Amino acid sequence: MTTVDELASRTHEAFARVRSDLEELVRIPSVSSPAFDQAHVRASAEAVAALLRDAGMPQVDVLDVELADGGRGRPAVVAHRPGPDGAPTVLLYAHHDVQPPGDASGWTTDPFEPTQRGERLYGRGAADDKAGIMAHVGALRVLGDELGVGVTVFVEGEEEIGSPTFTPFLRAYRDRLEADVIVVADSSNWRVGVPALTTSLRGLVDCEVEVRVLGHAVHSGMFGGPVLDAVTLMSRLVATLHDENGDVAVAGLVSREQADVDYPEDAFRADASVVDGYRLAGTGPLAARMWTKPAISVIGLDATSVAHASNTVAPVCRAKLSMRIAPGQDPAEAERLLHDHLMAHAPFGAQVSVAPGERGQAFDATEDTEEMRAARWAFAQAWGADPVDIGVGGSIPFIAELQEVFPGAKILVTGVEDPDSRAHSEDESVHLGELEKVVLAEALLLARLAGRV
Repeated sequence: MTTVDELASRTHEAFARVRSDLEELVRIPSVSSPAFDQAHVRASAEAVAALLRDAGMPQVDVLDVELADGGRGRPAVVAHRPGPDGAPTVLLYAHHDVQPPGDASGWTTDPFEPTQRGERLYGRGAADDKAGIMAHVGALRVLGDELGVGVTVFVEGEEEIGSPTFTPFLRAYRDRLEADVIVVADSSNWRVGVPALTTSLRGLVDCEVEVRVLGHAVHSGMFGGPVLDAVTLMSRLVATLHDENGDVAVAGLVSREQADVDYPEDAFRADASVVDGYRLAGTGPLAARMWTKPAISVIGLDATSVAHASNTVAPVCRAKLSMRIAPGQDPAEAERLLHDHLMAHAPFGAQVSVAPGERGQAFDATEDTEEMRAARWAFAQAWGADPVDIGVGGSIPFIAELQEVFPGAKILVTGVEDPDSRAHSEDESVHLGELEKVVLAEALLLARLAGRV
């Protein structure tokens, strides 16, 4: 048996190295989007494999699966260390690929050169999700030979592009990945100083919609008036997706009003950097608007730029829509309802076409399991504060795939991020003090599951 204080002391001693290794991972621009050099994704996988070998994992491999077109999926890392006879096996998940850096002018410093300002370390992937990798590595180092459970580490390389080969990968390497407990370190805590266990996630449906009014562009002076340009028509179509309160107006979608956590409006405005004077959209508790009700955003628009504008009526406009769906919503049904709405609201009879995109299941952990109680205990010990159960408005669709392939496994969704992390945005960062607590909490969780603390 060990004590909480002993593990806390070991974590503190090990943390300088955890931070240094995180910085080295951030320096690898492992953007999995096909527009970027995929050699960096391979280099990132090899770096993660080296860290896991150093952390005492005796079997470590960089693996992928073959695609239907003969190509290969992005490289993932799978490591395993068996536990004592009769001990449970815990699968620790994270991902080593990152989002593109985005607009360089939005970064205070180079996105791939980790930089500390105050208590935060800035850099692309510093929070999402290379900090998750280091949470696993750090916990393994802290426990060493006192692990007490079997551990498999699965670090994916294509989460940021929708995990396209996730299910084939699970099925190809099922025997190596099967576990009693799965810890997904890719979510968020409530705020700095308050840990959280994620018990629900919204699902995802996206699509591309095209509005066409002309066979080709025409002179706006000669023909403008009777013919509205396609950008205006797209604007009118998109405007039908929300009612006057800002609630999603697509009929038939699942929507739940209840939320177990109060999210004060002033805190939300600060966390989301809402500009002064903006009236928040939607009705019901703020937490429900983010976690248990649908949301639709326009995330892309193909239209003539201001710099290239000419006096013509635009014949066509394309938009990409992202719809977050509530727990309990079937993604295929939500997709049908969205497409039906768009086709039924074609403005002025313009030609509307819809191309389906990604679909992802929501996650709803309604059962209060022994493993969840162990996680909450570990959080309380590491932070010295009671954890909260939260929902998250974002999606981790592969969790549903984990549930399908491993129906007997208990899934825990934990986090390294906080509301200031700006995951996917410029100036992404991780709070270093919180990261140390995350490492300690995971070590405590593993020790608890082993019955050693």
